[in-house]
Amino acid sequence: MSVIIVCDSTADLPRELIKEYGIHIVPLKVHFGEKEYKDGVDITPKEFYEKLQASDVLPTTSQPSPGEFAESYENILKMGGSTIISIHISAHLSGTYRSATVAKSMLPEADIEVIDSKQASTVLGLIVLEAARAAKSGKTKEEILALIGEMVEKIKVFFMVDSLEYLEKGGRIGKAQAILGSMLNIKPILTLEEGIIVPAAKTRGRAKGMEQLLLKMKSEIGTGKQARMAIMHAIEYDGMETLRDRVRNKWQPEELIVSDIGPVIGTHVGPGTIALIGLKA
Repeated sequence: MSVIIVCDSTADLPRELIKEYGIHIVPLKVHFGEKEYKDGVDITPKEFYEKLQASDVLPTTSQPSPGEFAESYENILKMGGSTIISIHISAHLSGTYRSATVAKSMLPEADIEVIDSKQASTVLGLIVLEAARAAKSGKTKEEILALIGEMVEKIKVFFMVDSLEYLEKGGRIGKAQAILGSMLNIKPILTLEEGIIVPAAKTRGRAKGMEQLLLKMKSEIGTGKQARMAIMHAIEYDGMETLRDRVRNKWQPEELIVSDIGPVIGTHVGPGTIALIGLKA
């Protein structure tokens, strides 16, 4: 392939899809005290959540350096890639996009496009996957960029966190709001707008929260059969299976991807988080 797709590890795509479509991953890092782990390389989602629940201190995360991106780009070019399209987590949520942009400036002769997806986790992953499929089928750089732009505008996610603790510790909401939410068993339904996490609904209890995920998605994509959808979760297997069955019944998607929320995103949303992703008509 002359066009090579690069993304960061927050795309949280299943490994078999990454391998099948030749997607190059640049990992972010998770830090438990002095111990550093490369996301998806040194630690699996299962191992991460076990550590997270056993730890008294919330881990921190960090983006790849410009040098790490530049090294990845150089290796791709040496292997014969002529164009690199590098797609990343929202610039409002991470410095990863900026690192990739700096890396591009370090290689002025290379044909590199760096894109802010305005998304995260498997929402980013679906955009990356479609770009990689287009590249594998022989689409031109311009055609792939147009497809990415269309996906960024159409893709929609709604997600429910099990606890407000992780959003509060990560500075996404205030402490008083987190305490009140826990007391009232409030399960916020959140979404991403222009790369920023914003509230979409508020319910009490997980059962009502699951209903809201479906209702919110229905309001965006309607009830017609869908080409592709996705579910992502943080060790929320029962909820994932329930949501998967209901999504299949409601929308009959031709492709339904189920993925684990990885360590970096998991640091900020916590275990029990579950999300539904679709494409607006």
